[in-house]
Amino acid sequence: MGVATYIKDEKDAIQEVIYQSGIKVKPVYTPEDLERIGFDYQKDLGDPGRFPYTRSLHPLGYRSRNWTTRQYTGFGTPEETNERFKLMISHGQTGLNVAFDLPTQMGYDSDDPMAEGEVGRVGMAVDSLKDFEIAFKDIRLDKIGSGLTINAVASIMLAMYESVAAKFGYDKRQISATPQNDILKEIVGRGAWVYPVEPAVRLIGDTIEYSMKELPRCNPVSICGYHIRESGCTPAQEISYAFMIAFAYIDNVVARGYKAEEFVGRFSFNLNVYGNLWETVAKFRAARKLWARLLKERYGVKKEKALFLRGIFGGGGSGMTKQQPENNIVRGAYYALAAALSGAQTTALCSFDEAYTIPTERAALLSLRTFQILMDEIGLRDTVDPLGGSYFIETLTKEMEEKILEEMEKVEKIGGMIEAVATGYVQREVARQAYEYERKLQEGKVTKVGVNKYTEGVDMEVELHEYNEEWARLQIQRLKELRKKRDNKAVAEALKDLEKAAKGQENVMPFLVNCCKRYATVGEMANVFRDVFGEYVEPSIF
Repeated sequence: MGVATYIKDEKDAIQEVIYQSGIKVKPVYTPEDLERIGFDYQKDLGDPGRFPYTRSLHPLGYRSRNWTTRQYTGFGTPEETNERFKLMISHGQTGLNVAFDLPTQMGYDSDDPMAEGEVGRVGMAVDSLKDFEIAFKDIRLDKIGSGLTINAVASIMLAMYESVAAKFGYDKRQISATPQNDILKEIVGRGAWVYPVEPAVRLIGDTIEYSMKELPRCNPVSICGYHIRESGCTPAQEISYAFMIAFAYIDNVVARGYKAEEFVGRFSFNLNVYGNLWETVAKFRAARKLWARLLKERYGVKKEKALFLRGIFGGGGSGMTKQQPENNIVRGAYYALAAALSGAQTTALCSFDEAYTIPTERAALLSLRTFQILMDEIGLRDTVDPLGGSYFIETLTKEMEEKILEEMEKVEKIGGMIEAVATGYVQREVARQAYEYERKLQEGKVTKVGVNKYTEGVDMEVELHEYNEEWARLQIQRLKELRKKRDNKAVAEALKDLEKAAKGQENVMPFLVNCCKRYATVGEMANVFRDVFGEYVEPSIF
């Protein structure tokens, strides 16, 4: 998944380089290559901040402002997470990226039998508004934007974020939240789904429609090619699948009578950075250009800012290895460099110990410092798009664009992304790529330092962030107290109203906000949708 294939002769000279997206790399690039691909400065590149935005969304790029740093953070109880939020902010982090534990992601309360052993393990446990009040205590929600990394119940978390902001006295028009809210990629690449495809997409449409009217600074969906790439697809497929998913969500809202131009400017993307540096840079440059062009051609979008491909470019989790884990510090630095050279608006890095568990405080701060060194010492803010005009990069960007369009056409022929997911086409393709990569890795046809080359054969000691079973006990105790003290009659009425909206055509978001403010639990709200919509059953893909 992460590296190119290099074919060498008996003297170790490189005979051929093949990127994962299928692009073959020449030893030397010249002006003749630009002529061969039909390169046109205005059409293919343009000035920074000008259509098609290949070079940058903004005329001065990082000269005008740093990229936003948003390390993925959250574990244990809301108290533990609030402490880590404040630590990262005090060290210069400029946004939050909230990790939720698995029960919360699946819409189970902490005392549900399905939650046993998982409460607070891979993220923060959240059962009710009470937990958000603790987690976001003393955080300036009008200054700090928050990514909410959750999908199946993202509508509930967005409602809860609005509710906690109201509780702290913020106008809902001031706050900025970005729920991931991408259920199609969950079905393709990660598995944290709950509801069948159609009602799940309807919930996403509800959040988009609601945000247009009530939460103008929120980004209601962050299309996550990241996890599909982590699951095995190529860089070109990552972008093509992300765009096709975005079109599915746009079509849902357009079918409600809105124009894409009214809401698509608040779409965000979560895309992956790891593997070959040049292929990664070309991927993002091609993606910015294609997104702007396709929105114009497909949906008639004209507003400049509505054409921006915005989002977080980072991560690199699948590039990290358990073997020789300190190598991951070096990998992370190169991934950060790739993100910066790609013109990332917002970035986050997987920390060096994440091949084992969620990051320790030391590891998380090292990731943050990696970005700060690039910004303040190495010169990544000196000029916009420093690779612009390179014969190699411009040729590669153009070839990447063609690869992305080829993959999109395959999905279009099936009938679009919802159909491609329902039939298992995308899942099969991703699984095939993952198998091929693993086979090449084991056969030594692709190189992973410390894994199949330059191995040491000795496990390295790593300080781990240990799971504390006391977190579950505290969380369940708080939940029991909540159920005793809240107005249970008001909760029951709010849940009944939510059920009625879910069964009908009304947007469920105002009803979720009402439930949150009355301290209904995540499990109670999620179960209303389970009862009305049912649960998704994964099709056999082989």
